[in-house]
Amino acid sequence: MSSAAKQTALITGASSGLGKELAKLYAKDGYDLVLVARSQDKLEALAKELTEAHGTKATVLTSDLSKAEAPALLVKALEQRNLQIDALVNNAGYGLYGPFVKTDLQKELEMIQLNVTSLTELSKRLLPGMVARGKGQILNVASTAAFQPGPLMAVYYATKTFVLFLSEALASELEGTGVTVTAFCPGPTESGFQAEAQLGSSKLVQGKKLPDAQSVAALGYKAAQKGKRVYIPGALNYAMANSVRFLPRDAATAIVKMAQAPSS
Repeated sequence: MSSAAKQTALITGASSGLGKELAKLYAKDGYDLVLVARSQDKLEALAKELTEAHGTKATVLTSDLSKAEAPALLVKALEQRNLQIDALVNNAGYGLYGPFVKTDLQKELEMIQLNVTSLTELSKRLLPGMVARGKGQILNVASTAAFQPGPLMAVYYATKTFVLFLSEALASELEGTGVTVTAFCPGPTESGFQAEAQLGSSKLVQGKKLPDAQSVAALGYKAAQKGKRVYIPGALNYAMANSVRFLPRDAATAIVKMAQAPSS
């Protein structure tokens, strides 16, 4: 990307996992960056790394997007710095494992704020500028969880269904504007997600070698650059996500419940 065409990507959840790897890919491709997460130290270390490696201008903005006021404050900080966002990567999110009647209410309300509301608000606030300029992209990190109900992670699965459907609808609305929206739907990936979601005892991940965040992020980045509406990496993930269309809904739900049950 030439300096005359320099663009800026904002990446939420950029301090680790898929967000960190996506930041590296945007930087390598010539984008300047706005790195957003709660951990300032990790963001500053990543900004330094990418500036040294690629000459990237990286702005660090700490924000807890699980709080209702955070998206508006983040956009205000962008405006104060005269930062124009050409690519929005809504990557920040988390899950919580366990029966709905026992999981923590506050954590799940904050999950909805982070996974759904903040993603929607950032898109709503930044999309008009992209449309006015006639170019831009939004990459929303959904999940294979988006394609069916998820007993033992009921709220998380529901949030990712929202992300998938919102992304597809926006992609349709934006046809011909020069702006694309991609719902990236990876399966379980080696990152800090499992520990934060307390998912370690689930048969879904226990004892399994999961794909690494670097290789999964590369597939999502490529899909966004091609303007794909929905992208599911991996043949098995693709087959499983699409197979639920041919199953009775109660059967699909029962399969997920069995797959996510504790291993002992």
